[in-house]
Amino acid sequence: MKQFPEKPLKKESGNYISARESYNISKENKRITNAIERERNRKNVPESEYLTVMHNPQNVVEYDNLHTYFFTDIGTVKAVDGVSFEVPKGKTVGIVGESGCGKSITSLSLMQLVQRPQGQIVQGEIRFNLGEKSYDIAKMPTEAMQKIRGNQVSMIFQEPMTSLNPVFRVGEQIDEVIKLHYPHMQNDEIKNRSLKMLDLVGIANEEGVYKMYPHELSGGMRQRIMIAMAVACDPRLIIADEPTTALDVTIQAQILDLFRNLKEKINSSIMLITHDLGVIAEMADFVVVMYAGRIVEKGSAHDIFLNPAHPYTVGLMASKPVVNRKVDRLYSIPGSVPSPIHMPNYCYFRDRCDKRFGRCNDDYPPEFCLSETHRTNCYLYE
Repeated sequence: MKQFPEKPLKKESGNYISARESYNISKENKRITNAIERERNRKNVPESEYLTVMHNPQNVVEYDNLHTYFFTDIGTVKAVDGVSFEVPKGKTVGIVGESGCGKSITSLSLMQLVQRPQGQIVQGEIRFNLGEKSYDIAKMPTEAMQKIRGNQVSMIFQEPMTSLNPVFRVGEQIDEVIKLHYPHMQNDEIKNRSLKMLDLVGIANEEGVYKMYPHELSGGMRQRIMIAMAVACDPRLIIADEPTTALDVTIQAQILDLFRNLKEKINSSIMLITHDLGVIAEMADFVVVMYAGRIVEKGSAHDIFLNPAHPYTVGLMASKPVVNRKVDRLYSIPGSVPSPIHMPNYCYFRDRCDKRFGRCNDDYPPEFCLSETHRTNCYLYE
């Protein structure tokens, strides 16, 4: 089939980039990413290089000014641009925001699963509490991170069918996680632990399900398998990236109940990522609201749902359907998110905000403290 060249963009459109400019950007990106990759792929790195101290020992994770960028041929995408928050021990922290706001990249940065070499952590710290010591995940080499990922911190992904390997039985996939982090265990012990995990997540016929392939299970059952894999090594932190999105409402409720029970049984913290405010209201102790790669508001669930401060948070609440309230049309926030490559210097939400005033034309607003637990980045509370 004959290929026709695409019509070049006009310079007046603001989106035009010449071949020479693209080449120069790619060359500079390669220089930057190669330097970061060399640092990360080093072998036998002394532990002292990534040892750190928690600001609060009662936290399991502390994000401190995290910047995760993607180096593309048309510029640098600031997917996460200065994110700071904590996950206390035994608590559930919900991260909420519209698609593309940086929720998943924030969690993938902790797991060191950002697509490399284009995606890189370029600044900031992710302090992870192991009990007797703490590591800065942002500085950890890949070799050391493999001992943490899946063991001390684990992740449940959005779509279980694409997360499970279709050619292996589910029992073998749970066994693999345990065998990797507990190499001293015998095969019988590993199988017994896998069966125990299946029972823990509410699967009645654990012996039968252990021998099944992923395609033989329903969506809800597959998600339970993913949760069993995540808790198999008793992690300190479980990251759940939109775990109920692909499930129907009835199964969603069962999975959320399962999370609540698991948190009490294994005493883990949960980082729950979703755009469903109903799930956040039901599950979270603390809430972080993200917009365009930055946190615009954070606080306890009580603070965020009863006293939303940032106009973006107010807009999210208004766009949520309410039972027994009849409306002709659901509210939607006007405008669109600014380009992630050409972010403005002022508040990213200014052009969509119905409460903007003269102060909003200044630099991006700093964090303002509304109460001991409630903070927002908005000049309305200066």
